[in-house]
Amino acid sequence: MSSQGIASILENSRELDRLRKDQEDVLVEINKLHKKLQATPEVVEKPGDSSLSRLKSLYIQARDLSEREVAISSSLVGQLDTFLPSGPPGQQRRKMDGDQKRKRMKSDSDISRISPSMRSHIEACVSLKDEQVAARVTSDAEKDEWFVVKVINFDEKTKEFEVLDEEPGDDEDGGVQRKYKLPASCIIPFPKQSDPSSTQEFPAGRHVLAVYPGTTALYKATVVSTPRKRKSDEYLLEFDDDEEDGALPHRMVPFHKVVPLPEGHRQ
Repeated sequence: MSSQGIASILENSRELDRLRKDQEDVLVEINKLHKKLQATPEVVEKPGDSSLSRLKSLYIQARDLSEREVAISSSLVGQLDTFLPSGPPGQQRRKMDGDQKRKRMKSDSDISRISPSMRSHIEACVSLKDEQVAARVTSDAEKDEWFVVKVINFDEKTKEFEVLDEEPGDDEDGGVQRKYKLPASCIIPFPKQSDPSSTQEFPAGRHVLAVYPGTTALYKATVVSTPRKRKSDEYLLEFDDDEEDGALPHRMVPFHKVVPLPEGHRQ
């Protein structure tokens, strides 16, 4: 192995250390913003507030750092493979045994090479097993349809959720419960019913997605009054296209059945 090759490997190793430190710094900033938005969600309504833009920028930075980390790690593996000796059958067998061990070590270290923010995201997805969530199970050019479903499993390799629509289908479906495999972009977790204080509260006038009373379907609605103002656990909402006698009635919906309106929502 040449001194130049060793120097290159060491430099790449140092670069990995720098990347992981940068990722930790970005994660700290993301967590700070999360706490700020949870404590004072109304701040995003103020003119000139850049909290959401800053959060988006941090997520982009975390993604770029993660991709850079994977590229450097792959380069290191290639460099080490180049310098590994090949020889007579006995040595070749030992080399193959070593290759298998390295593959296992590489597999075991895959999780540790994931960026902190991505690891946190995967853990959050796994924790949703057996929980009810809002899911977009069908989509066309005209509208998005969101329903309450139960998470059966999260596949960490494909990054897909397996969910169950617990409401029996219509006669055309044979009256059976339907299962779907959906990407994370089609899933919105509900707030924790057991911990209202940690839940983001949507201010009056905010557009949200909420479970319509008596159904398992979610529709776009406007916040009329918040649980804090009502001193209860329910929002007072006006659902779009819910007109009665020429006006939109106010509907009470529990806070844990109200989620942010997805960007670009069509309904």
